Order: sequence, then C-alpha cells, then structure tokens
Amino acid sequence: MMEAGDYTFLFGIGIFFAFLDAFGIGANDVANAFATSVGSGSITLAQALIIACFCEFGGAFFLGANTTETIKGGIVDPKMYADTPELLMLTMVCALIGSSSWVLFASSRGWPVSTTHAIVGAITGAGISAFGADGVQWKGIGKIVLSWLISPVAAGFVCSLFFLFTKHVVLKHDDSFRRGLIAIPAYFGVALMINVFYIIFKGAPDSKLKSAAIGIPVGIAVGVGLVVFIWALFFLSPFLRRKIQDGEDLKWFHLFYIPFVSKREKPAVHNEELSQTKGEKLAIDSIDSGDVQANPSLIALEKEEHWILKKLKSTVFAGLYQHMESKEDEGVSAVHEHATKFDSDTERLFSSVQVISACFTSFAHGSNDVANAIGPLATIYYIWKNANIDVAKAPVDTWILVFGGIAIDLGLMTYGYHVMRTLGNKMTYMSPTRGFSAEMGTSITILTCSKLGLPVSSTHCITGATTAIGLLSGGGFKSLNWRLLLGVFSGWIATLPAAGLVSGVIFAFVSRSPQLL
Repeated sequence: MMEAGDYTFLFGIGIFFAFLDAFGIGANDVANAFATSVGSGSITLAQALIIACFCEFGGAFFLGANTTETIKGGIVDPKMYADTPELLMLTMVCALIGSSSWVLFASSRGWPVSTTHAIVGAITGAGISAFGADGVQWKGIGKIVLSWLISPVAAGFVCSLFFLFTKHVVLKHDDSFRRGLIAIPAYFGVALMINVFYIIFKGAPDSKLKSAAIGIPVGIAVGVGLVVFIWALFFLSPFLRRKIQDGEDLKWFHLFYIPFVSKREKPAVHNEELSQTKGEKLAIDSIDSGDVQANPSLIALEKEEHWILKKLKSTVFAGLYQHMESKEDEGVSAVHEHATKFDSDTERLFSSVQVISACFTSFAHGSNDVANAIGPLATIYYIWKNANIDVAKAPVDTWILVFGGIAIDLGLMTYGYHVMRTLGNKMTYMSPTRGFSAEMGTSITILTCSKLGLPVSSTHCITGATTAIGLLSGGGFKSLNWRLLLGVFSGWIATLPAAGLVSGVIFAFVSRSPQLL
C-alpha cells in the first residue's frame, strides 16, 4: 500500500519531463500563436516573449478554469487506479515522456502540432497499456478527430471575413492610408470588446457577472469597446499619421498626449554627425589593426566578455537571434511572388493593431492550452503528497504554475523560431494586414468554440487561418506552400498515435519490470 512520500523517484522524473513538455508547448503551441506577428515583422521575438509572459497567464487565469478536466479524468478513469495510486503516477509520468518527446521532435521539424492532442494521446497509450481498451474513454478521442476538421475550417472562415473586409474597404483603394486611419480605431474597439465579453461571459473565477443576464456582459463589453474606439480615434490614429506619413520623430510615450505635441521635424543625419561617425569608425579600425597600443589585460578581458556573450547567444538565447525570412527554402520565394502586395505605409499602420491581435491570440491560447503542461505534474505531485487518487479536488500549487510558466517562456525564446518560420513565412506570404486577420480569426474561433463546447485546437486554428490567407492573397492555390501544408497535416494525424506509442511502451516496460513498482 502506497504511503505519502513514496516513489519520490517518479516525482523527480515527472518534474524533469513536465519541464520538457512545457518547454515544448512554448516552442510549438505558444510559438504558433505569435508566428504571424513575428513573421510579418510587426513585433520581434523578444517582444513576443514579453507579451506571452502576461497574456498567456491572464488567459489561463481568467478563462482556463476548466481546461485540466480532460487531462485529469477525461481520458482515463482515476477510479481504476484506486488500489494502486502509484500506477496513476506512472501513467502521468509516461504521458509526459511521450508527449514531450513528440512535441520536441515536431518542433525541430517546424511542424505546428497540437500539444493537447499529444498529451491526450500519451495518456491514452499509457491507459491502454495499463488496463487495455476498456481503460480509455473513447468519446474524448472522437472529439479530437472531429477537431481536425472543425478548428481549421472555422478559423479560416472567420479570418477570411476580416481579411476580405480589410482588403476591399481599405487596401485596394488609392487612399488606403486614410481609410486605414479610420479602420484602426474600429478594429481596436472590436478586439477589446470581444475580449472583455468572453472574460465575463465565459467566466472569470469567482466572478458574479458570469451568472448574470446576457445583457450585462454585452453592455459592459460594448462600453469598453466604445471607449477604446474613441481613444484610438483621437490619439492613436493622429500619432500613426504623424509618425508614418509625416515622418515626425515621435517617441512611443507621445501617443498618450499627441494632440498637445508640437510638430517635429523629420530626423536627419547632418554632415558633421556623419563625419564624426566616420572618424569614430576610423579610430576603431586603427585600434583593431594595432596602430594604437592598448593594455593587454583589457584586451584579454574584452575577448573573454565577447566569448561569453557569443556563447550565450549561440546557446541559451539562440532563438532570439534567428531570422524569420526563409525565401530561399523550397521555392518559398515563388509562393511569395504570387501574393498581392499593398501600400507599405498602410501595412505599417496595421503593425500597431497586430500587437493587440497578438495579445488577443495569446490570451485565447492561455485559456485553452497552457494547462496541458501542468495538469499531469499537478496529478503526480498530489498523489506523491497524499497517496490517494482524489485528484479532481487538487488545486494547482503556485510553484507548479511558476515552474510551467518559466519552461514555456524558455521554449518560446530558444526553440520557437522553427514553428514561427513555418507559419510566419514558409507557408505563405505574411504581412501585417494578413497577420492581423489570421490572429483575429484564430482567437475568436478558440473563444467561441470553447464556450459552445466544440473541440478546437489553437494550433489547427492558426494553421487554418494561415491557409485561408494564402488562398486569398491574390495567387490562389499558387500562394500556398502545399508541400509544407501536407507535412503539417501529416503531423496532426501522427500526433495521437506517436505520443501514445512512446507512452504505452514505456509504461508496459516499467510496470512489468521485476520489483520496480
């Protein structure tokens, strides 16, 4: 009979592979949430990391209260482990091994796969290995297969509405910049209105408003949207017009009081400054060439610092210094050439609104998928600490949330560029207007379908939205990298059996090894 604190080695192994699984979620799931923003050049990878830290957690806190139910008891029935809680610990450990192995492999190939499906497949594999086919609740598996169709089609449809509206109302006109200045406040207001509505309607924890009549959350959301629209109309639009069209040297903080900022001249490089810059360069070149004697110890220190920084950049922070352009790969340049290009200044306008849509997408992702990383670890920890299987009542400890959050951010920072390249550049041409439409379609689909109880995957949603953008980019089927898309779809199908096979084999080997458990 298991006692509290037994099988500490399983708890330790679980922590290690939970870190790898959360790392994989950052490298794959979170990366695909930001792929269109980074791929279009609206934000950098470092900025995406900052947004993820806040928005992913916010989505999980406000809208993710029920996301661990399937992981804890929706695939295998914990009651079957009543007499052997250590086997449920082992099931979750093997599930983390199977899930993390597949997700990291897929990330290295640049395949955007569903981490939800990976962990569910891994739990299924271990459950079959433990109790046979009767140990699995197959209705949950059927919903996952259904989501392969629902997610991309729904997101592609919503994304198409946004892009077609923007294309025909703004982009195709000679005065597209002026039209864009009017459209930007409207988009800001709509994005915030939808976000606020779902926070209230889907239900923040302990929120009294979630049980109120539908008119109350609608009224609050519309009010917030109108306030944001008015602010953007009188502050954001004038700021963007003066900075982009007039070329004024404005700082970001001028946005908040732009009506009171006097007209500024365009930044110019004067001859004196240019000469000074050249002189400084010549001086540096002289030092480098040995014309000026320097202290050997200082040179050694400089070289040592340079070596350390170089090593950090090539290892820990390698992902932050990767280029997203991949035009030289597999005929990607031909795919980009078939896409219609629009006015560059108008596209720059939408870079600002895409920051909001990136936050929106990250928020939606946090509400739907982030708990996958910590659900199995929370179960392992609870059983190790209490020696029973009543995991449904187990609250997720703060240290587990922090642990998972750090691992997710590290995965995005160091390894997320693989998936970002796939969805940001390789699949189709991505610009700020296209990226904004894809992100809005993805986030609205995730939040709406989650509320309606329809199975969706954020990975499949962003892939479907990106595919829709490619088909509407002007070149039809030629604007999409179909070879890459086929590989991505194959990865979707392989996720469930691959993760399940690894998990099931490991469980069978360990549980049937003499004297191990």
